[in-house]
Amino acid sequence: MLYLFDIDGTLVDTGGAGMRALQEATHEVFGHEGPALDLAGSTDLGIVAHIHRHFSIESTPERVDAYFKVYLDRLDWNLAHGGFPGRVLDGAADLLIALAARDDATIGLLTGNTAGGAAAKMRHFGLASHFPFGAYGCDHADRNRLGPIALERAAVHAGRSFTPAETWVIGDTPKDIACARAMGARCLAVATGQFSSEQLTEHRADAVVESLGEALSWI
Repeated sequence: MLYLFDIDGTLVDTGGAGMRALQEATHEVFGHEGPALDLAGSTDLGIVAHIHRHFSIESTPERVDAYFKVYLDRLDWNLAHGGFPGRVLDGAADLLIALAARDDATIGLLTGNTAGGAAAKMRHFGLASHFPFGAYGCDHADRNRLGPIALERAAVHAGRSFTPAETWVIGDTPKDIACARAMGARCLAVATGQFSSEQLTEHRADAVVESLGEALSWI
């Protein structure tokens, strides 16, 4: 089986370090903190495009790259020195260890974070060794387009292909559920983010748990 994990609200809570890094990058690049941001299930490419639209500036690849450079610098600093109360969410580390011990499990990321942002967060919280590949929010602005990318990279990593029926997406938002549906996979939704188990059930997740600690018995 292939297990593709979201990061924020699913594996970790940065305590606001990520949002603050976006605000600081926007202020440095545009001179203002910019619009209100809804990060739940969004991709970083989509967020940066929204910020550029707010300032009526064309979102060119060069401008996006320049923005992400500032953002990643601020994210690294905030995680290491910003005093944000970040943490690994309940059961996440134990679940990853349990899956890593199974010969029939392959683990990757499917996240709205950029590859650099994902790496920074996973390093900081000690989870990087579990994720040798992933699909990221710098691969496409539309989260629903990330599933096929993740399947391609999983096949390269594992030396075998995975069907959508062999794939679980693990996330904490309705957008994770929609992403799983778009690729034909199943979704395990965890109510450790902004959405309750009732809301995630209403969005037709295949399974819902209150925390990834409960998922240990589920697997």
